Amino acid sequence: MTITKPPQLSFSAASSPLCSLKGSLLTVAVLTFLSLFYLSLNSLRTPPPSPIVLESTIHVPQTKDEDYSDVYHSPDSFRLNYAEMERKFKIYIYPDGDPNTFFQTPRKVTGKYASEGFFFKNIRESHFRTLDPEEADLFFVPVSPHKMRGNGTSYEDMTVIVRDYVDGLIAKYPYWNRTLGADHFFVTCHDVGVRAFEGSPVMIKNTIRVVCSPSYNVGFVPHKDVALPQVLQPFALPAGGNDVENRTLIILLLNGGVTYRTTLGFWAGHRNSKIRVILARVWENDTELDISNNRINRATGHLVYQKRFYRTKFCICPGGSQVNSARITDSIHYGCVPVILSDYYDLPFSDILDWRKFAVVLRERDVYDLKQILKNISQSEFVSLHNNLVKVQKHFQWNTPPVKFDAFHMIMYELWLRHHVIKY
Repeated sequence: MTITKPPQLSFSAASSPLCSLKGSLLTVAVLTFLSLFYLSLNSLRTPPPSPIVLESTIHVPQTKDEDYSDVYHSPDSFRLNYAEMERKFKIYIYPDGDPNTFFQTPRKVTGKYASEGFFFKNIRESHFRTLDPEEADLFFVPVSPHKMRGNGTSYEDMTVIVRDYVDGLIAKYPYWNRTLGADHFFVTCHDVGVRAFEGSPVMIKNTIRVVCSPSYNVGFVPHKDVALPQVLQPFALPAGGNDVENRTLIILLLNGGVTYRTTLGFWAGHRNSKIRVILARVWENDTELDISNNRINRATGHLVYQKRFYRTKFCICPGGSQVNSARITDSIHYGCVPVILSDYYDLPFSDILDWRKFAVVLRERDVYDLKQILKNISQSEFVSLHNNLVKVQKHFQWNTPPVKFDAFHMIMYELWLRHHVIKY
């Protein structure tokens, strides 16, 4: 019997395509796994690439701290408190008094007493004003001694007018008696203003005085009262500054200008105070200090006085009949570092701004060594003072309507710092 073997199937030929497919899939899977594993490890070791920034086309603005750290005592505190003031501060203006006489409206917003007029105008244009006295933080007594002076009112009559007006407010409204006037303030730039309020002793003692002549030796109280900058507006020429480095000089020369600060120091004015008499007597004939013992005659040329600020490094600012002088804000505006020669002067915004970062503050007795003091200031120190001066120019400029950080807002900030009083 013959046994027939069943036919054996040959798997080699039939399974070859199948094995090839499986092998390919397995290879792809392994390679994919290895690739992902490698990329995962690489991402842990290497940070993602940073975007490319083209410095020539993209400008990254400086922070507020970088902008103001050189000129403010405490930039962080100023920024935070200023923002809170903008949100919350409210002023009530007493409506009494005829605007056509000495109340409510300014005499004018030009000349060396323009600061008083600008404040009267700005407070009504601003969002700080409230018509509801119950929500007011402070109360403005709108008497303008400058208008009285312009009308030829005598000092004696001024005191009577102010006294009667204030007595009328006290009798008519309940707000004064809550603090005996500690949350009230008045504003005056002309020196007759302080004398006009002397008829009301309680005004001098309790209210906040915002004045252009803040001298410690005539009753000014620094932690209560506010120094108002004396600004002679409108300025005759544009603001100066950023003109002390070679690259700027080259640009000016190419544009046909030759504005460069080559004069060491400059002053010209009336000798109406002891310090001015000494300044003129000691330095009038000096070859490096440009000192004149009188105002520059306009016949010598157009705006000669103002143009001298442009080409001077240090502008001398001695006190006159009062400690203050509009020459300080002129110097700031024209980019000339002010040299303060006035004892007992509470400089405007001195509890906010560090004046020694943008000005030279001296005692009056330093006048005899003035030239050597200025010559001892290195070029790098002068450039730093000058650059900081440009930063604060906006604080000594009045605008209508007012703009953020201008002179009006700085005065409002000073008032804000003093408004925390207990009201019964």
